[in-house]
Amino acid sequence: MDMPEEMRRMAEADVTRENVYELREYVIRDGKKHPFALIIPGGGYEIVANFVEGHPFAAELNRLGYSAFVLYYRIRTRYPAPQEDVARALREILSRADELGVEREGWSLWGSSAGGHLAASFATDNMGCVKYGLPRPGTLVLVYPVITMGEMTHEGSRINLLGADASEEAIEFASVERHITPDYPPTFVWCGLADDVVPPCNSEWLAAELERNGVPYRFNTYPGVGHGTGLGRGLACDGWFEDAVKFWEEQLGR
Repeated sequence: MDMPEEMRRMAEADVTRENVYELREYVIRDGKKHPFALIIPGGGYEIVANFVEGHPFAAELNRLGYSAFVLYYRIRTRYPAPQEDVARALREILSRADELGVEREGWSLWGSSAGGHLAASFATDNMGCVKYGLPRPGTLVLVYPVITMGEMTHEGSRINLLGADASEEAIEFASVERHITPDYPPTFVWCGLADDVVPPCNSEWLAAELERNGVPYRFNTYPGVGHGTGLGRGLACDGWFEDAVKFWEEQLGR
């Protein structure tokens, strides 16, 4: 199937854009306060794939009554530059919450592929919220995420984040499954079982650690689904997005 023209233009813009921090706002301005999602697209820490895992998610969340922000984080840079950009985005949103009409509590953090690693790592003590003095997400939504930096990682993500000669200590430090604690955020995670880019064991290992630590979670897998599917409309994973929003709403008590 050919890529729709609008998506093709967005993809070209994502690949060629300047490598700088940017926070794009998808804010509902109706005089009310809305829960918000901070969305981190994937791209192997090589690009920021807004065209498939940013804008489409934000537009759907707006349709469902939620404000959203899509983060363009620095890529092809070493740790901790991407994590610093997440912290910067959260500080900006929370400091402007009244102006933006968003609620300061219960927000969700969404990440796909390498963006899933960035989101999942930001929910840990050693790489994220605690380190930066920021609150944890109310809910974490991870879409075919990179979790480990070890043998079963996406190699390009590891090289871009840690370097080609990363030490065992750095790999251990950046492997999210090694840093799950009982106060890790409630997590919705899914992957396709035909994913040949990020091995499904990344999500499986995360789910196992969430279970071991008593963290509320939902883990979905879909036979025949590969990587980079975004909303997955028309595929076996169609409906994951609505399931994720429902999981978030459960954490919000709605």
